[in-house]
Amino acid sequence: MSLITLGLNHKTTSVKMRERLAFTPENLPEAVKSLAELNCISEAAILSTCNRTELYCTINSDENRENDRQLIEWFCNFHKISASELNDHLYLHDHENTIRHALKVASGLDSMVLGEPQILGQMKQAYAQSNTQGTMGTLLGKLFQHAFSVAKQVRTDTEIGSSPVSVAFAAVSLSKQIFGDLDQLTALMIGAGETIELAARHLDANKIKHIIIANRSVEKAEHLAEQFNGEAISLPQISDYLARADIVISSTASPLPILGKGAVEKALKKRKHKPIFMCDIAVPRDVEQEVGELDDIYLYTVDDLQEIIQENLESRQQAAEQAADIIEVQVENFLNWQRTLESVDVIRDIRDNAEHISQDVLEKARKQIAQGKSPEEALQFLARTLTNKLLHQPSTQLRQAGQESRHDLLEYGRSLFLGNDTTGTRPTKK
Repeated sequence: MSLITLGLNHKTTSVKMRERLAFTPENLPEAVKSLAELNCISEAAILSTCNRTELYCTINSDENRENDRQLIEWFCNFHKISASELNDHLYLHDHENTIRHALKVASGLDSMVLGEPQILGQMKQAYAQSNTQGTMGTLLGKLFQHAFSVAKQVRTDTEIGSSPVSVAFAAVSLSKQIFGDLDQLTALMIGAGETIELAARHLDANKIKHIIIANRSVEKAEHLAEQFNGEAISLPQISDYLARADIVISSTASPLPILGKGAVEKALKKRKHKPIFMCDIAVPRDVEQEVGELDDIYLYTVDDLQEIIQENLESRQQAAEQAADIIEVQVENFLNWQRTLESVDVIRDIRDNAEHISQDVLEKARKQIAQGKSPEEALQFLARTLTNKLLHQPSTQLRQAGQESRHDLLEYGRSLFLGNDTTGTRPTKK
């Protein structure tokens, strides 16, 4: 059996096409079961995110072109799209490259944001879904488990995940540098767009105690706040809630500042000058520049964050090169494991055959004793017959190898049966 991956991602196609070819939570169970029912497939998992859709499969046939054709045909049929529309967007990875690709994906090396950690959780969800549907087997399961382990090693042994490279992630990381743990803090998020949602998700992942969403549309704020057990307020209510906020992150399309120096001064008095971290991601600014002059206010703008992000991108690129070296070693480790797995089947068959022969010869020796032969005679029969039967087939194959001048097989035979004793000497007869 071997592995194969069919997929597309942010490097090979547009957002519009990725949306069209994504699997939804509703149709994913049906899809992975249907995929595993293909004649050439024995194990299957589907990874589907906003940036990639990938089929990971174990194939039980060496007909590579036919396997590729069946996978592409199934993918096109499921999404009701012609193969010609996908010719320039799909990639296919063979066995070794599938292993390498899975390790890179899990480690964040193939992500739009280099080193981002979310993809590992999404891979774990794909693994769990396949287990639930009964389409995850020994080989594919080992690949996913190995990918999870390697991703952990990459994050432990390199700095790829330590430096924020998105505005939202950088904002939350800065707040952690100032406050440490966030589990007793309250965050006020001004706006309800994509950046604010992403920042809220990062805060939630860091166990923030409470999130308040302020937005011009309270309905939209409520929809976002529900995801984090938070509360929603309107923009005019900000001054009433500001004193509760330890962290303020703002990203709106307002042409004028939303937070002025006076409102912040009042909030600080109510807080008895307990510090507030403010991150103004908006352009133009949501927070008046003068707010940064106040004591107990840590104000960062989008320009401050971009400088941090650029430095961190360079740092992550260096870490990615280290991670690539780790992955190459781990690809070989996986291949070695698989080779060992294949030898286990051979060893088991040899042992089963030897056990069958020994039981058969032992039974005949017992019958000889029952018929009156001495134990000595029965033991000699058992030893002689067992030796002949166990070595008959190897001896036949080695004689054939000698006739065909297959010196490589003769050397393998010597190594298998004599081990380190390559002299070929026989015990001296007494």
